[in-house]
Amino acid sequence: MTNEKIKKILLSIADAPLEFSVVLSGKKSNKVNGIYKTDTREIVLHNRNFTPDPTGENLLVYTAIHEYAHHLHCCVRGGTLSSRAHTSEFWAIFHELLEKAEKKNIYLNVFSNSPELEKLTAQIKKKFLEDNGSLLKEFGKQLLKASDLCDKIGGRFEDYVDRVLGIPKQAARLAIKMHQYDLNPAVGADNMRYLAGIRNEEDRSNAQKALATGKSPDSVKTALKNRNASAINQSEEDQKERLEKEKVRLERTIITLNTRLEEVEAALKKL
Repeated sequence: MTNEKIKKILLSIADAPLEFSVVLSGKKSNKVNGIYKTDTREIVLHNRNFTPDPTGENLLVYTAIHEYAHHLHCCVRGGTLSSRAHTSEFWAIFHELLEKAEKKNIYLNVFSNSPELEKLTAQIKKKFLEDNGSLLKEFGKQLLKASDLCDKIGGRFEDYVDRVLGIPKQAARLAIKMHQYDLNPAVGADNMRYLAGIRNEEDRSNAQKALATGKSPDSVKTALKNRNASAINQSEEDQKERLEKEKVRLERTIITLNTRLEEVEAALKKL
């Protein structure tokens, strides 16, 4: 592949607000397959890391998309990136690009092409994600019973958690919420902990549905963060509009009152 072809592929997945370039280093690196240079907006790919066959080409495209995600993240951040480049926001951008590339047949999702891996994936999801999630949800149910019993005997549940069970209070609270919210164990224990921390029922439900359909945790978290930020901005705009309308009403009332005051003062002078 040439620099121009790779850049054309990336732009076909998503447009970039800022100009960038693709550079094939012609080198082999034992550390990284590619790098994004923020100051020059260059996507550097160590093309000798990849074999000259469909598998190697697919990995090259994957790496190019990864570095392109850094560029788009840089665009979102106004042209600069923090020292911590691999944030949840970055991974959300990257995963969205991969999904688009797969739909366009630009990048091949190799995970679905191995029957052996698919079988193992099903076992992992059932035995270690769903079963573990179910166990943690049941744990929350039993903790809730223990809390009721502590109340009956006049003991503090927090003290029971600290000194009898010897577990963090936050872990106990999240487990109880997993049971109370009736979370789906299929998303796994870690995602259940995240969902248990979402207070808004609609947000929690939407996040759980997204996770259940295969969205990455970073994509779900970023989407929720963006929705909340948008809601705050909308609320501020609504408040501004309400205040502006109230200002107009008050100004009209003041004009009316001043006019009436002048009339009263004029009438008093005649008496």
